[in-house]
Formats: sequence, structure tokens, C-alpha cells
Amino acid sequence: MDKTYNPKEIEQSLYETWEKAGYFAPHGDTSKESYCIMIPPPNVTGSLHMGHAFQQTIMDILTRYQRMQGKNTLWQVGTDHAGIATQMVVERKIGAEEGKTRHDYGRDAFIDKIWEWKAESGGTITEQMRRMGNSVDWSRERFTMDEGLSNAVKEVFVRLHEDGLIYRGKRLVNWDPKLRTAISDLEVENRESKGSLWHLRYPLADGAKTEDGLDYIVVATTRPETFIGDTGVAVNPDDPRYKHLIGQCVLLPFVNRKIPIVADEHADMTKGTGCVKITPAHDFNDYEVGKRHQLPMINMLTLDGDVRDIAEVFDTHGEVSKVYSGEIPSHLQGLERFAARKVIVADFEAAGLLAEIKPHDLVIPYGDRGGVVIEPMLTDQWYVRTAPLAKVAVEAVESGQINFVPKQYENMYYAWMREVQDWCISRQLWWGHRIPAWYDNSGKVYVGRNEEEVRLKHKLDENIALRQDEDVLDTWFSSALWTFSTLGWPENTDALKQFHPTSVLVSGFDIIFFWIARMIMMTMHFVKDENNTPQVPFNTIYIHGLIRDDEGQKMSKSKGNVIDPLDMIDGISLEELLEKRTGNMMQPQLAEKIRKRTIKQFPNGIEPHGTDALRFTLAALASTGRDINWDMKRLEGYRNFCNKLWNASRFVLMNAEDKDCGQGLSQAQIKALPYSLADRWIRSAFNDTVKQVREALDTYRFDMAATQIYEFTWNQLCDWYLELTKPVFAQGTEQEQLAARYTLIDVLEKLLRLAHPVIPFMTETIWHRVKVLKGIDEPTLMLAAYPDFIESDEDTIAVTDIEWIKEAIISIRNIRAEKNIKPSLPLELLVRTKDSEVVRRINDNSSFINKLANLSAIRLLEEKEQAPISVAKLVGNSEILIPMADFIDKAVELARLDKEIDKLSLEKNTIEQKLSNEGFVQRAPEQVVAKERERLVQLDDGIVKLKQQKETIASL
Repeated sequence: MDKTYNPKEIEQSLYETWEKAGYFAPHGDTSKESYCIMIPPPNVTGSLHMGHAFQQTIMDILTRYQRMQGKNTLWQVGTDHAGIATQMVVERKIGAEEGKTRHDYGRDAFIDKIWEWKAESGGTITEQMRRMGNSVDWSRERFTMDEGLSNAVKEVFVRLHEDGLIYRGKRLVNWDPKLRTAISDLEVENRESKGSLWHLRYPLADGAKTEDGLDYIVVATTRPETFIGDTGVAVNPDDPRYKHLIGQCVLLPFVNRKIPIVADEHADMTKGTGCVKITPAHDFNDYEVGKRHQLPMINMLTLDGDVRDIAEVFDTHGEVSKVYSGEIPSHLQGLERFAARKVIVADFEAAGLLAEIKPHDLVIPYGDRGGVVIEPMLTDQWYVRTAPLAKVAVEAVESGQINFVPKQYENMYYAWMREVQDWCISRQLWWGHRIPAWYDNSGKVYVGRNEEEVRLKHKLDENIALRQDEDVLDTWFSSALWTFSTLGWPENTDALKQFHPTSVLVSGFDIIFFWIARMIMMTMHFVKDENNTPQVPFNTIYIHGLIRDDEGQKMSKSKGNVIDPLDMIDGISLEELLEKRTGNMMQPQLAEKIRKRTIKQFPNGIEPHGTDALRFTLAALASTGRDINWDMKRLEGYRNFCNKLWNASRFVLMNAEDKDCGQGLSQAQIKALPYSLADRWIRSAFNDTVKQVREALDTYRFDMAATQIYEFTWNQLCDWYLELTKPVFAQGTEQEQLAARYTLIDVLEKLLRLAHPVIPFMTETIWHRVKVLKGIDEPTLMLAAYPDFIESDEDTIAVTDIEWIKEAIISIRNIRAEKNIKPSLPLELLVRTKDSEVVRRINDNSSFINKLANLSAIRLLEEKEQAPISVAKLVGNSEILIPMADFIDKAVELARLDKEIDKLSLEKNTIEQKLSNEGFVQRAPEQVVAKERERLVQLDDGIVKLKQQKETIASL
């Protein structure tokens, strides 16, 4: 093996070998248990970010772990067509390269351009996923716009419509005036802003007066431009100022519309003036108030966000109404909405109707793609009636068919699902699944899988012109079908039979409703077992936290704190990193701020760390918390861990290659080898590590699994066992050396299997050298068996003995350090003990205790023998002493002994308080109480010995 671990030389070529050999595919043996994970499909426009790297590392660990247990394992891969994002990318491309818009192309030709773009540039993220070592089955890769998934989408839409669960209606939606489409709540970015609260006077109608005798009331609003759409004013039913006005009307300024004053708890008596203008067509809260009071809806804006020439008036059901005139003052017609705001405020001021303007903190919704303020807009859209679907989906979690990990996320799921609203599924885009609905010239709608089916089903003559709905379906609609559509539904395919329901879903908490809940609803409605019982899409939902920067801030380009996972793998210079973060930034001040932050954080750029170090770091960070702060120091630490494992493996191979490692021995001969105490200990310690790692992976505690692998590799194998074998290789018999070599190779090979799901590249590379010495024929580590916990490998005597010896050696080394004694200077060790087991340990293992602690001799003191002036340490209930005639500093040693006595006295006091507590003694397990009492005796004995030592030192 190379002296230095160089991930760049092994990772990409090794991944290509894996993929080419087909190791990622299911083995297809249906007699074995199936295991399936569906990847949350990343956007086809996207590139790998920390969230992807984190989530995919978790999924790959699970997949590799289950594959190594012999299961028929599928990690289903695919990408999402990302309606808005993809359309924007291609629109920008043709604009920059050709000076054209999509309208210059027309719908069909523009969609052809998108498919061209996908073929050329749409595979960026899948190539980056390969760099992360993702063992997905690429032969089954899906795309939410491929033919099979498109057919599934049509099938679902048609069946839902036939079931009365899809309808078309006029309702309020988040509208992006720039992109001219409805968007989901997840695509709305709420930004805090300093704004204003305008207090406007609305004259009372029909001679009504306030209690103060005024002929007007004052409404407070943050959106004066929408006053044209007002159809009511709300006051709190308990507000004494306005109770007598409930049922009266105000006369809306400039348009002279008489609108009612209604009682509604939406009006907060403590905020503003207590009077709230109600604009049902331009505010979500007002929309609900309007429905409660049957208020008409007046749409005063165009889809571009400009003031209309004539307003649209609808009743509360969305039907055209003539209850109010749609007339709009001519000087406002055609104005952009925020320009209209200025004119309207000026009009109110000129008319003496502007009471005051107050500064006001606002949260303003912006479209995360279009970048403009979102407008609540009354539009005709397609909706899914979700309440019936949600009922079944809630029951699946309540009954335990689906389990959330951690469990507390069930509450978030229930909160959303029990208040679920109908889902707006239509989008005003060209790219996406076009809605399978057709209209005749009278506006009548027909739903079908295609036009031919529509005509046949409804017996429509060929001369009846039909036009297909222009809208496409929300991207979340197709991804809601992901677990079953990717497996070939609506056909009852072998893949569907083998892998559905899937085993586990790995996702962030932020899309529990937008994706997870909708998958459960859709799957349980459409996928049934042989008894016609609804299938769940997955049995377990593992919810992970979100990766943030080292200060706990969300990673974003605007903050300049995004770290590209590939930069951590390959490294990047400071100059390249600065260009990456600020190169296309239009705001000089922000760019300079980001430059300074980057230089402070990475003064020398980012060094290469390799994929395995990144994966190990991500696994170690995968705790049960909601937010996970990234830490570059931990990445550096785990790169050092990878180097440590590499170097330890080199040491093992140097002592084993070209030598007899027991490959030709029978099991009986292997069992009969003269294993040292260290050999027995490391085997037992590894066996316990297997148990801990398996338990951690089975309970989705990836952080604990990583910690156990790290602890065993660094602290047990490298720091101790390799050291304990050196005396054997230097002085042991041929059989003892064979036993050590066999143990080294056996433990290392199993450790590589244990760690493989987390760090696949280096473990596979090392394993190919080690497997020769074990006589293994398996072509790849990823198909080798994952280590099992073996009851017979538990060796409590060896573990107890080695742990005592380790503690003794550490104590001796600490004495050297405290007394500044050279490590090369041999020391005499005295031991005072009444414990026969300690005597046995020393007699049986004196040679390598001498070697590891560099001792000239070990002598057991007689019971009443006076020891020379020594430094003493307690190891368990025994006392070890190093004679200090030539080294001791009286004052320093007395201070040290006082500190030791204080430490033991404090622990003694704590235990005494526990044992004097009757509640503890009665409730605690008997063995726990007995252990505390045993420890108390040890502490008393230790304090006595230290005091005796102190008296001896003091008498010098």
C-alpha cells in the first residue's frame, strides 16, 4: 500500500468499477427479504449541495448496510423535472444566446428546447452524486417527465377526477406576477422588512356615527393599494368602541361602494385601530373572513400585478356577480401595484382621509424563483379534495403502519393533516405534465387520458372542437406518486411486488407536508394489496435535521456561507472560492462583505479531504436535532481518522503479507492457536463494537455508529492493540506470532466490513489487500457479509485484564509526564494489592507491561512492607508506586496527593449521600446499590493509602 492515503487516486476509478459491474442492482433473489429506499428526487437543474450530501450519505449507509446483510436491496434513483426552475433556466439561456423568449418559439418548440437542454446539461447532479459514492441502481434511473411516470400522472388525475376528488374552482392562491403562475407555500420566501401602517378614514354611510360623534372610522392597513377590492370592514365582536356599528356600512372613498361592518375575531382590538378592511380577493386572511360573512370578492389586479381597467366581481362561491360595479377610477387603471399605492395614498391625503402613517415591521412574501413580491390572486385552478385522503393517511401513522423517527415529528404531521386544506395542483407553465382536461367552445370540461379517450367516452363528434387545458400540474403532484410510479405502476410489475411498500424514507422535516404527507395520501388511495387493503408507501420515515453553517445560519448564496461538498472532497484555492461566491454578484457591498468573511474563514482555501472523510463527518453529525451546525474542524479530524486507519492497515500488512496468516488452517487449528491476552481482548472489544454499531444503525443513530467505529479504530486497535502486538513480533514464538497475525488480519478485515457503509472507498481499497490473506473470494466488499455479534466471542476476563493493564500503563506514563522523567529511562514498579486477580494479571503479563511502560522490574509488596519514597496512583482497588528517590519534589508531590485525596473525598461524599437516601436505596436495582457500596469501600481504602503516602513524603 502507498505510504500516504490519497483519496483522489482511488475514488472515481473505484466507483466506475462498482457501477460497471452492476453491484448496485438488486440481486433478485425473492426468497430473501427485500429492502428499498426511494431517493427524494433532486431537481434536474440542481447541483450537489450540503443538504443533498448529508441526506444521500445517510441513505447510502442504510443501503450498503442492508445489502451486506444479503437483502434484495434497491436504492431507487431519479430526478424531478422542477417545473419553474427548469423553464427559467432555458428561458434565460435562449434569451442570452438568441435574444428570444419562449413565446418566440411557441409551446411545442420551447419544450423541445428544454429536452435538448436536459440531454446536454441536466445530468450535473447525478454525476456529482456518483462522487459521493451513492450506490443507487443507475440502470433504473427515472425522471418525473419520462413516459412511464407521465402515464402514471395521467392515470392518477383521471381516477381522482372520477372519484370526485379533483375539481376546478376559483380560489385565492400565491401568485407570482413575474412568472405569471401560482406557486406553493414552499416556494414563498418570507422576508422581514421595515414598512408602514397607513391609517385611512372610511366615511360611515347613512348618517351613522361613532361613539365620539365622528362620521368615519379609521382602518389600519399595510396595503392601501387594494382598497378598491374592499367588500367589508371587520371589528372584533367584543370591541366596545364599535359594537353599535356592527351591521352598519361605510362608503368606500372614490368608488362610493357601500360595504358592511362585520363582527369577526380576525380583528384584533389591541392592534392598529381595531378596524380591519376586508379584501377577500387580495388577502388570505380576508378571504376566510369573506367566506364566513358571505362577502363578495373583487379582483382589481391583472395577472401581471397591474390595476385592471374594470374589476372582476364574484360572489363568495367564485361565480360572476353584479352586486357591485367593477368600475375603477381612470387615473389608477393600468398602474403597477406599487405605483398605484403611491397615487392612492396621495389621493387619500388630498381628500383629508389619511389620518396618519406609522412605521411598521412587516414580513413580506417573495417568490424564491421570480424574486418579486407574491400577490394573493383570485384565479381558476385545479384542486385535490384532500380531507378524505388525509383521514386514511392519519390513521396509517396512528396505527403504527408508518413510524416517524424521531417520533416527535408525528405531531407536526398530525397538526398539518388534521387541518388540511384542498391542494392547488395547477401551474401556469409550459414545462410539466399538461393537465389531461379538454374544453369545448362553450367552456364545458372533459377529463381523460387523451383526446381520443375523451371523445369516445363522451361520444363527441369529430367536428366538435376541443382544446386542451393550457396549465401543467404542480411538480409536487408527480413526486407524490414517486414510491409506486417509479416501480412501474399502474402495471402490477415484479418491481412493485418486490419493493413496495418501501422500507424507509429519508427526508428533512421541512417537507413533511409538501411531499411526505402527499405520498402517503396518494399511495394509500391507489396502491392496494391482494386483499384490496391500502398499502403504505414506506414503513419508516427517518427525519433528519438541516445542515447550517458553523454559526447556525442557513446556508445561502446571498450570505456567502455555502460550502460545496465537492470543494471539501477535492479542495479549492482561495481565489477560486472567492470567484465562486462573488463572481456574478451585482451588489458590490454584499460581494465585499462575502469576500471578507470567506478570507477570514478559509485564508488558504479549502484543502482536499476526500469523500470518505466528508461522509464520516456527515454521519457523525446526524444526531436527532433539527439543526446541525457544520464544523470544518470535525472534517479535518475525520480526515485524520481516515489517515490513521490507512496507516494502521499498512502496519498490519507489513507484518502479515508474505507470511503465514493461517489461511490453510482448519477451524480447530485456528481455535487452538496460543492467543495472547491482547488477542483475546481485541476480539472481544471488536465483538462489542459490532453490537453497538448494529444497534445504532438499526435505530437510525448514525452519529453513534460513527462514534463507535472511531472509538474502536483509534483508541482500541491503533493506540493499544497494535502496540501490544509489537513485543510478540519482536520476541514471541512462531506460533504466538501466527496467532497475532491471524488476529490482526481477522479483526482488520471485519472492521473494514463494519465501516464500509460509512467510508466505502478506502475500506474497499484496503480490503482487496486484506482479503488475500484471509482467503476470501468475494469480488467486492459491498457484497461481503456485514459482521454479526457473536456471543462466544465475549471474553470478560480478557477485557477486564486488559482494561486494568491499560489503566496501569496510563498511570505510569502520567507519572513520567508529571515528574518530567524521560520515556527512555526504565523505572521500577511496585504494586500493593490484596486482590488475587491483580496478582494473576501481573504475573501472567509482566513481560509486555514491562515493554509498554518501559519498566526495569515489577515487584509485589508484602502486606506490611514499607515502600520507599514513591509516587502512588490508584488503579481500581490496588496501589501502584514508582520509587522517586532520585526524582521527587516534596512540595509538588504533597500538593498532588492533597488534590487526589480531595478528589476521592468528593466522590465518597456523593456516594454517601446517595446511600443515605432511602428512596434511592429502595428504588434503584439491587446490583446498582451493591456497586455503589463496593465503590465506597474502595474509596475509603484509597484515601487511607494516599494519606499514608502523604505522611511518608511529609517526613522527608
